[in-house]
Amino acid sequence: MSACSLLLAGCRSNQTQASASRGGPGTLPPRAVKLATSEARSLTRMVSAPGTLAADEQATLSFKVAGRLSEQKVDLGSTIRKGQLVAQLETTEFKVRLEQAEAALQQARVRIGLAPQGDDDRIQTENTALVRQARAVLEESKANLERTKQLVNQGIQSQAELDRAESAYKVADSRYQDAVEEVRNRQAVLLQRRSELAIARQQLVETSLYAPFNGAVRERRASLGEFLASGAPVMTIVRIHPLRLRVEVPEREAPGIRLGQTVRVTVEGESGESHSGRIARLSPAFQEQSRTLIIEAEVDNQQGKLRPGSFAKAEIQTSSTADVVMVPADAIVTFAGIQKVFTVKDGKAAETSVVVGRRSDDWVVVEGLPANTPVVLAPGNLVSGQPVTVSK
Repeated sequence: MSACSLLLAGCRSNQTQASASRGGPGTLPPRAVKLATSEARSLTRMVSAPGTLAADEQATLSFKVAGRLSEQKVDLGSTIRKGQLVAQLETTEFKVRLEQAEAALQQARVRIGLAPQGDDDRIQTENTALVRQARAVLEESKANLERTKQLVNQGIQSQAELDRAESAYKVADSRYQDAVEEVRNRQAVLLQRRSELAIARQQLVETSLYAPFNGAVRERRASLGEFLASGAPVMTIVRIHPLRLRVEVPEREAPGIRLGQTVRVTVEGESGESHSGRIARLSPAFQEQSRTLIIEAEVDNQQGKLRPGSFAKAEIQTSSTADVVMVPADAIVTFAGIQKVFTVKDGKAAETSVVVGRRSDDWVVVEGLPANTPVVLAPGNLVSGQPVTVSK
């Protein structure tokens, strides 16, 4: 054999060894795999949209009266119930005002002829002492005037006596009217004192601050011992159940959305955990600029795991359905951002790129693969062109 022949044979041997060392698909050992078949299914259409969780109600609590803060029963993050006492002002000054109002009312009742204590302020004007006295003087003056007229007609008394009797009667009548007006004025004062007492009692009640609904303290805005003006903020509370999720749905997805539909909510940072809700409100019109429909859902948060202000994703189950192709989730392989599945052709693995969509249980929706196609389960590091054997 010539030197050239020997050299050529050596080169071919080296290429064969290099090819084997590189491990091409055809040289890999056969791989035992299990197969599943892609299925055509009809799924309820889901609409996904991002949004933000917000408190259904939020309120900044304050006192209606001015005073010094003496107690604060809750702090940041405290859970509160409707009607729970959350803060208290000093009450000494308000109790003194209440005692003064009670004393003024008693005085007004006595001046009009009633007992100091009691809730019934009704009186008969003509039966009061002041009016009875004025009426007695008036009746006496009237009788004296009648006698004087008779005596003057008989020539026993002079005209001057009649004039004095008439003047006395007019004065008595005026005093009677004054007495009636004075009694009415005292009645008005009595009503005023009754109102002042009610105000003093209400102000004493308003030194206590109560929670208007179930929730939690979002912010504390006052300190113990601080003098607060009327209406000064003390704390901000939020309702934490249910929460309100507001999302914007594209116009093309809106026709299938109705009030009461189920919403599945996932929050960023929570791995795999979802929360249930329902559509509670729909906007009557689309946003002209974005061509979207605003939807508000109420999300269950009885356990208090969700926080207002969190970014969330909503999946709305609409009333329409869609025909899709689905494969088992463990048949999907992702490499360099590309998702694919492996099929078997002529005893070898063949890869097909797909677009993965919605997941339902352990199956996922794929695009780019026909129905009734065998796919390899758990392909792992399987490569295209590698021989395979199907196991059951």
